[in-house]
Amino acid sequence: MQKISYTDAFKYPFRRPKRLLYVLWMLFPVIGWLSLFGYIIRITNEFIEGKYEGLPQLHFMEDLKLGFWMLLKSIPFYIVYCIPITLAIIYDETTGQILNFLIGFFVLPVLTINFYRKQTVESFFEFSKLKYVKNNFGDYLFVMIKQYALIIVFLILSIFLVGIPALYFAGMIFTANFYGRVVEKKIGKVM
Repeated sequence: MQKISYTDAFKYPFRRPKRLLYVLWMLFPVIGWLSLFGYIIRITNEFIEGKYEGLPQLHFMEDLKLGFWMLLKSIPFYIVYCIPITLAIIYDETTGQILNFLIGFFVLPVLTINFYRKQTVESFFEFSKLKYVKNNFGDYLFVMIKQYALIIVFLILSIFLVGIPALYFAGMIFTANFYGRVVEKKIGKVM
């Protein structure tokens, strides 16, 4: 799998512009949110597989069910995640914020993509996947810089409303591409 270019990542949500309107499901609390969550998980898995043709069709009930179960499966991880952050903030707020940033930048993206890919509670705790960040540190750092740059561009485009769904649907495109190129490629070689 090839690295996705910044231009292709930017164009991705606009290849099927009518599907950007799926973001309007956010206006329907809980069921709309869960359906979009399931939809984003499906999109992320397409990114891992190198599929960048454009936004797929939303399947409301299937995506709602996926979003609901994935939310339930993520609860144990987020409970465990909150404990050290809360303790660090109680000890010293600055230390807590630094720890939160480091975990959010170096740990959460890869574990979240792994969770979306495998869809099991255990997959959120596969800390062995972090070795791919360590072993490909320069690549990972560049991926995260591109990810944040894309988010900033979409935030600016949010002034014109078009950036909101683009941000929502392509927010993990570079990280998922990294996972597909580096993690799954290495796993495939081992098998």
